[in-house]
Formats: sequence, C-alpha cells, structure tokens
Amino acid sequence: MVLRGIDICGVGTVTGYGWGTGPFWDGLVSGKPAATLTPGYGLDGNELAWVARVPDGGERADGRSRFARAMRAAARAAITDARERGWRPGRQVGLLHAVVLGEVDLWRNFYRSGPPKQMRDYLAQMPSTPMSTLMQEYGFHGPAMNVSAMCASGNAGLLTAKAWLDAGIVDDVVFVATDLSLTPDNVEQFVRLGVAVADTEPLDGCRPFQEGSRGFVMGEASAAMVLSRQTDRAYARILGGAMTHDGHHVTSIEPGLTEVQRCFREALANAGVSPSDVRYLNAHGPGTAQCDRAEGTVLETLFPAEARVYSVKPLVGHCQGAASAVEVAAAALAYEHSVVPASPIVAPAHPQLLDGATPMDGGITVKSSLGMGGHNSVLVLAPPA
Repeated sequence: MVLRGIDICGVGTVTGYGWGTGPFWDGLVSGKPAATLTPGYGLDGNELAWVARVPDGGERADGRSRFARAMRAAARAAITDARERGWRPGRQVGLLHAVVLGEVDLWRNFYRSGPPKQMRDYLAQMPSTPMSTLMQEYGFHGPAMNVSAMCASGNAGLLTAKAWLDAGIVDDVVFVATDLSLTPDNVEQFVRLGVAVADTEPLDGCRPFQEGSRGFVMGEASAAMVLSRQTDRAYARILGGAMTHDGHHVTSIEPGLTEVQRCFREALANAGVSPSDVRYLNAHGPGTAQCDRAEGTVLETLFPAEARVYSVKPLVGHCQGAASAVEVAAAALAYEHSVVPASPIVAPAHPQLLDGATPMDGGITVKSSLGMGGHNSVLVLAPPA
C-alpha cells in the first residue's frame, strides 16, 4: 500500500506539564496527571479546583499574556525542531492558528478595569496580533488565518493545512492551536453543564471507557507542528481525514451517531486506508457518557478486534480549543518513541482500552475529536515513510 499525505516534521508544546515538549512527553509516559489543586476558583464553596493550568513562563517580548507567550513559544519550538530535523522553509510558508477563546484574561481585565485604556492594550487582544508578530519574526509571507471548530479546532486546522498543501497554495504550514482559558468563570460553566470535574483527582473523576467516569478535568495548552512534504525526518504522516456536523444540538451528540460514523468512514476513504488497517484509536475520550458511547460504538463496529483505544485527557486535561492538536502531538511523539502514552486504567474498562504507557509497533492511528455542538472530525495518521 502506498501511503500519501503530509509530514509532521516539527513539534512544540506548552501544557500543564510545563513549557516544552520534553516535560509534556515525560509527563504523559509517567502516567501522572498534569492537573493540580489550584486556588482561586471558588466552585461549590471550594477555594481549590483540579485544573491542568499552564504555569507562568515564556518570553515577555512575546506578549503581555500567557496566551500570546504560549502560542509564540510553541510555534517557535516547532520551527526550531523542524529545522534541526532537516526541514528548510519553502517560498510560501502559511500559518494556521486554531483558537476558540483567545486572550480571556486580557479581555476580562480590559473591561473590568477603569479608564484610561491604551490602544496597544486593545490591539494586543486581537486574534490576529500573535499571528502577525510570528509572521514578522520569521519573514513568512504565505496566508495566515484562524480556525475555530470548538474542541475539533485542532483537527480542523490540520485538515485545512493539508488542503492548502494539496492545492499548492503553500510550500509548508506552521500550525498552532492555543487555549489558555481556565478562568474561574469558564471552569464553572463546564462544571454546571455536568461534563467537567474539578472536585477530585483527575484519574478518579476522568476515566474514559471505564466505569465510574464523571467527565473531564479541564486543561490548557498550545501545541504547534510544522507540516511539509520537504523533510528527511518526520514524526508522523497525516494521510487524510474528514469532518461532518450533527446538526442536532448545541451540546449533545446525535443519538443515532449517523454523522459521527460517516465522519470516520469518510476519513478512512480520504486517506486510502481500510478499517482493518487501523491499529490505534487516539480517542476524543473526555470521559463523558455520550462520548464513551459514541466512540465505543465506532470502535466495536468499524475497527478490528485487535485495534486498541486510548485517551490522554485524564493526563493532560481537556484543553478545549487546543485539545485535538495536543493529542495529535502525543500521537506523533508516540511514533518517535515507539510508546503509546495511554492513561492508566483505574476501574473496570473496555477490553480494547490500553493500560498506561505501552510499547508501540507502528501501524495506523485514527485521531477523533467530537467538538461540542456537533463538530465531528477524524484524522488518519501513519508512521513516517
């Protein structure tokens, strides 16, 4: 079988584990969640909440907020990594930034603080600003734009990058997904929706495909990748993918799973891969009942019994608009290290669920992400050619 696609040739991450891909990977394979008891949330009368918040850090010159600094740091790390692995930028380098809630902290302060307000403070909060400064830093002149599809934004951005490359619009793409939105206000809304857990340790509350799961622990991240067909040493290859929309409800998955299952089938067809070729399902896996049911149904009806499923959300947290991107980064690093960074099993589980870090024998990985409101997305990944 001839594998087609685009290569992931550089990776950079900023997560609750810290600033850099090293802390991210070490945290995943340790099996210890990034979330900590964090003060200042005041949920249900508790001052402390379990969240995987990105710690303060980064370069002051990259912006006034953790958001801007994380975005620039992750992108810069991915570009540096790609160059060290043999990538040389082509004439047209594009930039795609997946984002749902940007500069939450700055916007809150901007409207809550009294006058006077500086024009530079206002401009700093625009979603185009960190993109513009990154393009200026590297002298890139390809198209640059934001992508937003709720939790599926990362997959959506990567599919857009592949479309740009397939169409010859660009020679290379720098892709970044950033979500640093864990204010007490935002965490409270997800807890009230009944999908987020903040009052117990992550592995106790978030158990995808296991009994007793109550939902997800919220996280933050910025994950970046360089995508190209001009590299000697890739992490992984994106063969293809698909997106559909339920057109059903603002939060819930359509019970018949018609569009979810169509998304998986069309992704495999687009990638030129048979369901029997799939070795791993890197699931959306937030630990909610409806997502466990949806992805469990696909696993059991579409993929072979030998396929295995895992989710990294109990470890890195649900990183919202950056979720699927940080999970693709985990899958790409899995090929590099020959280890699947699965979360440990802590309760009776689906028989195909991996238990903690597991040796990897290559093969096709399917990455699904089911964004709130009906955004279904699936990527098909393979080892580097």
